[in-house]
Amino acid sequence: MAFTLTQPDLGAERAGNTGTPGVWHFDSGVPGRNLTISALVHGNELCGAWALKDLLATGLRPRRGSLTLVFGNLEAFDRFEPARHDASRFVDEDMNRVWSAARLADPITRERRRACELAPWIARADWLLDLHSMHEPGEPLLLTGTLPRNIELARGLGAPRHVVVDAGHKDGVRMRDYAQFGDPQGEACALLIECGFHGDPAARTVARDMCARMLTAAGLLDEADLPAGWRQPAPEAQRVLEVTTPVVAPSMDVRFAQDWQGLETFEAAGTVLGWADGEAFVTPYDRCTLIMPSLRQLKPGVTVVRLARDYAG
Repeated sequence: MAFTLTQPDLGAERAGNTGTPGVWHFDSGVPGRNLTISALVHGNELCGAWALKDLLATGLRPRRGSLTLVFGNLEAFDRFEPARHDASRFVDEDMNRVWSAARLADPITRERRRACELAPWIARADWLLDLHSMHEPGEPLLLTGTLPRNIELARGLGAPRHVVVDAGHKDGVRMRDYAQFGDPQGEACALLIECGFHGDPAARTVARDMCARMLTAAGLLDEADLPAGWRQPAPEAQRVLEVTTPVVAPSMDVRFAQDWQGLETFEAAGTVLGWADGEAFVTPYDRCTLIMPSLRQLKPGVTVVRLARDYAG
């Protein structure tokens, strides 16, 4: 699929208003939640950057609580080229795998140093919406983690159509699971939205829709405050899928049986999905659904596809 979403000019937005580059903070002075919306955790995921730029351009300010906007990996973003967009995902390491105390205490990469700059702002959030996009074309997916409070919030938002309950990645901790967001006894909520293919202009529309839904659900704005066209029609129903099995590459010798697009559902257990080191990997149960299959970032330890079933909760 062609990369047709243009790169936004962040000449003004990257300054921020907090003293931390790329971070904006607006406090209403009225009690309420702190909602943080982050974008560009990966430098080639432009839809979120567009949504935050568009939000700043509206001049909207919270009626209640406070709003923090974060443009994440600006150094990777500055390397973006449409023809080589995967190369600007990060500079030294994936910035969405560094959100653990151990890695932040050892800031040996540019992504870890940038995460250390952002961490005090992320730690202030009651709710987090992390805006992402996908390596491959596909329907938007709202990733909740495993905590019931996030699943409840996702259902309350009413969009997108597919919600994914997932436990994260073996190769590191995401921002969405950092600190208060991963506390089973806490109240902080965090959602990650995969808005569609990186280069699809429709991903920008999805990102703005999710911003609008979170701003009103968090109580920062009223429905009447939203810019025209931001909130899109909701699907008739949501399907909640629970990831049970990540397929992790043991080496570079991984291939799929077909060019899977994602959200394929296989009626029978034992269906061959592909091969890793010459051994077939198969659907482990009936009605198994594929989540975000991709070999574009293949290397040992990377999840190449997640296997899911309908959530029973």
